[in-house]
Amino acid sequence: MNHEYSQRLERIEKTLAETLPESCSGRWIEETFSRLPEGVDLPEGIETEHIRPLVEPCRELFLRGGKRWRPLLLVLACELYGGGDRGYRLTPAVEFIHTASLIHDDIEDGADTRRGAPAVHILYGIDTAITSGSWLFFEALSCINGFPGGPETAFRLYRAAAAETRRLHLGQAMDIAWHRDNSRVPSVTEYLSMTRLKTGTLASLAGKLGVLGAGGTEEEAERFGEIAAGAGVGFQVLDDVLNLTRGNPGKKRGDDIVEGKKSLPVLFHLDSRPEDFRRIAGYFEAAKRNGIDAPEVEQCVTLLNESGAVEQAQAYGEGLIRSVCGTLRERWPGNEAAGLIAGMFEAMTGEAAR
Repeated sequence: MNHEYSQRLERIEKTLAETLPESCSGRWIEETFSRLPEGVDLPEGIETEHIRPLVEPCRELFLRGGKRWRPLLLVLACELYGGGDRGYRLTPAVEFIHTASLIHDDIEDGADTRRGAPAVHILYGIDTAITSGSWLFFEALSCINGFPGGPETAFRLYRAAAAETRRLHLGQAMDIAWHRDNSRVPSVTEYLSMTRLKTGTLASLAGKLGVLGAGGTEEEAERFGEIAAGAGVGFQVLDDVLNLTRGNPGKKRGDDIVEGKKSLPVLFHLDSRPEDFRRIAGYFEAAKRNGIDAPEVEQCVTLLNESGAVEQAQAYGEGLIRSVCGTLRERWPGNEAAGLIAGMFEAMTGEAAR
């Protein structure tokens, strides 16, 4: 990996680990929860049995790894707008919101694994997973407290984070409605809107926090957030493609079929072959009933690949990301941070294509 990326990623990992520490001291507890009642407020350096079920599941999941491209985008966006290294302090906001969404997403999808290991709700139980994930959505924003720039900057950061988190949940609600109901297929436009909310909003959040953290205006943050969201949508589309080709890391190929997801390859296929609607709905129902090893999973994957729908979706996703990279280089010619953002996106596109 390019040294310019690796040195930033090392600092990001250090910041994340320190923000959600393995052992929660009295100071961390006070900063996170303020003054607690006597029954949970133990002496300095002692983590309580009540706090551990919140922290441990979240920490266990984010320490499994991940590309960390969203916090890296935040750091580079902050540099792009003249904020120097101030963006590192805000990286927990985007990475922890992403982690919280994964915990809840796996419960809602009935997924057994995440990043090559059992999903959080499998390890800790659904009740603990729901509570810890919900807590992390709020804990993620604690990094804004005391951020340089005073109350006005903090207000802008909180407002952006809250708005994007609400949009994230709207996108998830749309996705749930569709994959539970095999009698209806959304349009391509509806799907792309859902993806811009569910996935694009995390990229937008990273971009906006970076710009605002650098002292940029809300208008500048909004414009950059739109650019970043386009990349987020592109990567989600490529993730859909990967699910139907090699399989996503840590998961089996075709588990989107088991979950009944109306991904872009499915929609492209039905646009050109609407007569296959009942056939694909039957594959979804059988896969949901019999699991990932059901023959209908591979039958559906084969159908989508043979029609060219998977290839069409891959071209669409790559096109979105190429457009974003072109915009970055045209708007900020010769700028190191803009070039690094574009280079990161292009490298990720290449990895998805392999």
